[in-house]
Amino acid sequence: MSGREARLGSSAAGADGDTTGSGAGRRREGPSDLRLVPPALVVWAAAAAALGLPGRWVAAVSVACVVPAFVLLVAAARTSREARAAGRFRAVAAGGAVLLCAAAGTAVAGLHGADVRRGPVPGLAREHARIDAEVRVTSDPRTTRPTVRGNHSAPALLLLDAEVMEVRTADGPSTRVRTPVLLMVAAGDHRADWQKLLPSTRLRLGGRLSAPAHGGERLAAVLRVDDKGAPRITGPPTWIQRTAGALRAGLREATDELDADARALLPGLVVGDTSRVPAELHDAFKATDLTHLLSVSGANLSILLFLLIGPPGVALNAERRGLAPLLGISLRGTALIGGALTLAFIVVCRPEPSVLRAAACGLITLLAIGTGRRRSLIPALAAAVVLLVLYDPWLARSYGFLLSVLATGALLTLAPRWSVALRARRVPGRLAEVLAAAAAAQAVCAPVVVVLASRVSLVAVPCNLLAEFAVAPATVLGFAALAVAPVAPPVAELLARIASWPVEWIATVARTGAGLPGAEAQWPGGWSGAALLAGLTVLAVLLAPKLARRPWICAATGVLLVLAVLRPVPLTRIVTGWPPPDWAFVLCDVGQGDAMVLSAGEGTGVVVDAGPEPRAVDRCLRDLAVTRVPLVVLTHFHADHVRGLPGVLRGRAVGAIQTTSLQEPPGQAAFVRRTAAAARVPTLRAVAGEHRRAGPVDWRVLWPRHGPGGAGPAAALEPNDASVTLRVRAAGGLTLLLLGDLEPLAQRELLRGREASGPVDVLKVAHHGSAFQDAGLLHSVRPRLALISCGADNPYGHPSARTVGALRAAGARVLRTDTDGPIAVTGAGKELRAVGRS
Repeated sequence: MSGREARLGSSAAGADGDTTGSGAGRRREGPSDLRLVPPALVVWAAAAAALGLPGRWVAAVSVACVVPAFVLLVAAARTSREARAAGRFRAVAAGGAVLLCAAAGTAVAGLHGADVRRGPVPGLAREHARIDAEVRVTSDPRTTRPTVRGNHSAPALLLLDAEVMEVRTADGPSTRVRTPVLLMVAAGDHRADWQKLLPSTRLRLGGRLSAPAHGGERLAAVLRVDDKGAPRITGPPTWIQRTAGALRAGLREATDELDADARALLPGLVVGDTSRVPAELHDAFKATDLTHLLSVSGANLSILLFLLIGPPGVALNAERRGLAPLLGISLRGTALIGGALTLAFIVVCRPEPSVLRAAACGLITLLAIGTGRRRSLIPALAAAVVLLVLYDPWLARSYGFLLSVLATGALLTLAPRWSVALRARRVPGRLAEVLAAAAAAQAVCAPVVVVLASRVSLVAVPCNLLAEFAVAPATVLGFAALAVAPVAPPVAELLARIASWPVEWIATVARTGAGLPGAEAQWPGGWSGAALLAGLTVLAVLLAPKLARRPWICAATGVLLVLAVLRPVPLTRIVTGWPPPDWAFVLCDVGQGDAMVLSAGEGTGVVVDAGPEPRAVDRCLRDLAVTRVPLVVLTHFHADHVRGLPGVLRGRAVGAIQTTSLQEPPGQAAFVRRTAAAARVPTLRAVAGEHRRAGPVDWRVLWPRHGPGGAGPAAALEPNDASVTLRVRAAGGLTLLLLGDLEPLAQRELLRGREASGPVDVLKVAHHGSAFQDAGLLHSVRPRLALISCGADNPYGHPSARTVGALRAAGARVLRTDTDGPIAVTGAGKELRAVGRS
């Protein structure tokens, strides 16, 4: 929310009051009207607490609030004129109103919570029962990210929110209900059919129920759908949803011929359709705190209303701006058109928490315009919170709603004051507004983000500022393309083409910001971490006026922040000792998987395996300042070795990708081919006996000796036994044997070759140190250092105590990534050293 609403929020605040002390047309800002803030906070807190309470507790709390509220209101009504003049009437009446709001929030939330727990579905979910059901879809399908479990990748699932309308078990009668559930669909070959489903569509399906992962949710159960074929539709969507779906589909078709980033982002920016956004681009937006651009927020609606009515603070003036006065539309006509536009926006973009909040504020604003009554933005926000929480109490537990309200509140309260302070220090007016707005929104939202992600983005404010200038034109042009797509597709394509320019700028900002070594800083998670960050933020705000009078402190702070973001390797090495200046080999800490780097010169490294997910290997290569990769060797196609490949390719010049000849599992082999093709990197197959060199490092491929179609024992290899095995001579004469995930049978076959025998300095232990190792190979190579890559608390028991004991008995020093972190090796022979970064 911080970047998207910064400009509009600061403009609105400036229009309602003079934030600079200058400008003849502006009135001086008076005290903020905060009378509706306490009721809003009380309703919010009461609803959040009451959603999970039993009915008797809800009734007790409601009565406990209603009775004293009635007493206070009666007392206020009987207050004498003298007491009213003294202000006691307002205090008593306000207390009664707050208690009534608490009672209302508790009662409404209790009823909604009881409604979710009602009926047979929650009980069947606790029993993991299999059911046949008729459901009504209530959301658009969304796709999960594939997850790595051990050596395989779990397929991406489709998730849909739905209401069970009728449920039947194998041995029970059919029951009519109305219970919210989450559908999880594998879909298979019919994924496209499932992805076309629109809200309000009715389906008949079967599956197994399970309880939600967390209690107190809006969902009564999770239904894992058994159907592998196309969805069985029993009722079409409503005409409203069909119209909205046609508009969304028209926008997607208008963007089909755009470049990849614009094709993925424009539908997300306009209507929240992120089905085309790749994982690596989403990660870049997450690292820069630009993810609010990928979900429809109130800023979209604010931009549209801004075009219609102009700045909110002058919407009632004779000199009002916007399209409405240019077209000669009256105030009431403007209000009616704005209301219709708001309702259409909610239907097309779906009722997300931030959209509902913005819609409620916008409708209150339009009501004030239509009736000729001036309103203040803070009471409008508070009234929107009260109305929305009473309408849908589950919003009280929504992090999206919380972030939306916090960002908007910061733009209305903190941003104008911070803008004044910046202007007082000779910062240009427009720059002061956007800086203050972005900083205020980031300051109040960052503690909540910490609860969700245990990190702080150090580039969020500058990235939001740089992206902000492109958001409004992209949004306006995108909505124009959406509107004209059904009647004039060529015009929609032209508008989408023009909109792609600012959209690609936003993508560039996200990728560049995320590519900086210090884009994110780890931070304690949970509410304790949020409290710590909030406390430090408050302290910084309080000290800022004093520090601003000392330019050298400001300059030093700025330099330190830049250094923290850029993390130049010499400075990082001095501060942390990592990486060692003469490292020759690094075993990255990527969890339960493998990823290794061989130094091939300044900024250059040969990468062997990529780990289970992109961010870990990308972080490892960033820490090593590796920007050029002449070759990536993927020992075999198990997911814990190849799924991180996009992280290796991200922002680096990669020469080629070499793989084993056995294309198993086929899904992971296809993933590697797709990823390589998208990055325009050629793929090669490793051949036993081949010799390669890159800078000071050279290696020979020892295994596999035969392809899957050849003769001999390698013809029917399993994926582990088809691992590309390398004997390496690195800088300084360091010798290494990298075994991939070879099992004992393949290890014995490998030992029969002359190249594998003989001592080495470093052994990368096969298969994460599992118990299945060939003792003969260990005794033959006699490593001085044995390295094991494994994840902390992994469910496989890696590394095996027996394997670790055998290695130590053979004279090897054993290091492992789950306890030592990434491990760097320097020197060779008697000068061999290994340094962990635990």
